[in-house]
Amino acid sequence: MMKKLILVFFSYIFLLTELAAQSFSVEQISSFSFPSELTASASGNKIAWAMNEKGLRNVYVAEGPEFSPRKITAFIEDDGQEISGLQFSPDGNWLIFVRGGDHGGGNANVPVNVTHATVMPKVEIWKVPFAGGQTEVVAEGDEPMVSPDSKTVAFLKNGQVWSVSISKGEPKQLFQAKGNVHSHSWSPDGSQLLFVVNRGTHALIGVFSNENPVLQWLAPSFSRDLSPKWSRDGSQVVFVRTPGGSGAALPLLEQRHQPWEIWVATVESGSAVKRWKAPETLRGSVPSTNGGFNLHWAADNKIVYLSYEDGWPHLYAMDANAGPSSLLTPGEYMVEHIKLAKDGKSLVFSANTGNLPEDIDRRHIGRVSINGGKMELLTEGEGIEAIPVPLADEKQIAFFSATAKRSLLPALVHSETKEIKLLAENLIPNDFPQDRLVVPKQVKFQSPDGFTVYGQLFEKEGGPVKKPAVVFVHGGPQRQMLLGWSYMDYYSNTYAVNQQLAEMGFVVLSVNFRLGIGYGYEFHKPARTWTQGGEEYLDVKAAGEYLAKLTQVDAQRIGVYGGSYGGYLTAMALGKDSDLFKVGVDIHGVHDLSGRLEMPDGYEKAPDFDQAVKTAWLSSPMAYLDTWKSPVLFIHSDDDRNVNFSQTTDLVRRFEERKMPFESLMIPGDTHHWMKYANMVKVNKATVEFLKKHLMPE
Repeated sequence: MMKKLILVFFSYIFLLTELAAQSFSVEQISSFSFPSELTASASGNKIAWAMNEKGLRNVYVAEGPEFSPRKITAFIEDDGQEISGLQFSPDGNWLIFVRGGDHGGGNANVPVNVTHATVMPKVEIWKVPFAGGQTEVVAEGDEPMVSPDSKTVAFLKNGQVWSVSISKGEPKQLFQAKGNVHSHSWSPDGSQLLFVVNRGTHALIGVFSNENPVLQWLAPSFSRDLSPKWSRDGSQVVFVRTPGGSGAALPLLEQRHQPWEIWVATVESGSAVKRWKAPETLRGSVPSTNGGFNLHWAADNKIVYLSYEDGWPHLYAMDANAGPSSLLTPGEYMVEHIKLAKDGKSLVFSANTGNLPEDIDRRHIGRVSINGGKMELLTEGEGIEAIPVPLADEKQIAFFSATAKRSLLPALVHSETKEIKLLAENLIPNDFPQDRLVVPKQVKFQSPDGFTVYGQLFEKEGGPVKKPAVVFVHGGPQRQMLLGWSYMDYYSNTYAVNQQLAEMGFVVLSVNFRLGIGYGYEFHKPARTWTQGGEEYLDVKAAGEYLAKLTQVDAQRIGVYGGSYGGYLTAMALGKDSDLFKVGVDIHGVHDLSGRLEMPDGYEKAPDFDQAVKTAWLSSPMAYLDTWKSPVLFIHSDDDRNVNFSQTTDLVRRFEERKMPFESLMIPGDTHHWMKYANMVKVNKATVEFLKKHLMPE
């Protein structure tokens, strides 16, 4: 009997040990390395990318044929200084990048001071040799553009264009122009600089030349001209024209077409002709997915652009001079992350299509000729492949690769054999719990008004008969959560949090509500959303009700969390449906939409202005405090450049006035994107611990 008891005891200890070994911490799941800024050299098979390793951001490079990764910078502090604008000099000898700022939000070139240093950091342009060597500051500024001869960097500072020699020398302002300059680019021969200047009511496209003391304007008008691109010989420029001014005070609660046109200008004369006009339909409006117009001047005198006119964001091509446009990527899928091949004859992109029915919630690498022909997928399967960059040899394409369990890493695919080479696997942290993660399952359900809503269900096998559950709501709202690690750093982090919650025993449903991308125009741009009615919340509520009907879910223990737009919808859920959503974490959410509709200064106002303000208020969480009964944790950082910090301070003030209970976490000095890794971990821990406290009581 004693031996049996001892055996049972040790079996129990062994079981506890096994369970402990299978568990992982917030710190471990948050330790994923995240690559960004993938770029390739114009000559030689060289690639480079930035890698964020627990807040240490550095530049890595690799060169064919082996493509062995090398770290060529040595930044060793979790100081929140991001790396952006990474690019090769055309000769492939230098890498130029920006260090500092927050390029995922407004005021990108304003310094970020997450370490609370008494001297503010600067947003600076740096250089480092590809071969390795000293990393040096070139100039204070942003948005660098290396000249074709690899000698000069043009960059922006205080809304004007400056230049500096890569080798040595002091920065100097190239020219002065009224307004804020942006979108600058060198001509193919490097003799001229193309740019856009925003003057408030209108925007002009100009050309600067060292040989000409006068700026040249291309077809100046009362419109807003933008997105200019040089022809391949530098004699012409293609650009987009949109209406200028403010227009009539039209109804605010109606959807209407947003017009745009494509124009072609001759540089020598400055004259331009309208080449194409978007269909005057809702679908034909200004595209707002990744890259916007995605305007390119390709080989064979072809102009390539993106339009939503057939209901999906697709690529079109037309001759620069005459003739109709042709659809290059037909089908019920979207294309994004579009890049023109070095020879200008084909385009590569990410697409949510493939040979598996779940591929609408994935990304694969596609390619199509500018002269037409069937779109070809270069990658397929259950992984996530995104952000392709063609190499100089025109045979290999670099991209970022992930799976449901492995976070993003750089990779290469051969365009003929489709063989994939994964790089930098050694940069996965040793204690990252890759083998212990769940594989999310695609689910679909109907919203009350007939939308088909997609989501990903995270659930660990086993556990109690009835489990607590959480709805995760993404931000944006132009986002799509995938069946694997996201190609965006913010959503790789929320994917990690979802995995942590699943590990703790929650059933997690990540909901892709209407207004998100990946499911066509009508899903992306529906009526009566945001300030016009907030009907996207119907999809979030439907997600909670979907969970409540699952046999393994305890319907009395369902929570909700999300950030940014997801924070807004989390607050809507808690305010409108506390009986369904018992607790929530509202991370930098928007809480009052009515202030976004300002009373016009003049006599004229929209005929439905008063109704629009009322509708915006009723679309706001602030309007539902009387029915807000669920516990909430508010999280916000006070250097947020995406959502005003006042959106949370004002709501907290009202909670205090009403003596409504809440918890809060304020992060001083950080932005919307948790630039400091330690802050990201703090937010992740606070989120899961708050949900556990209320939904998994001891």
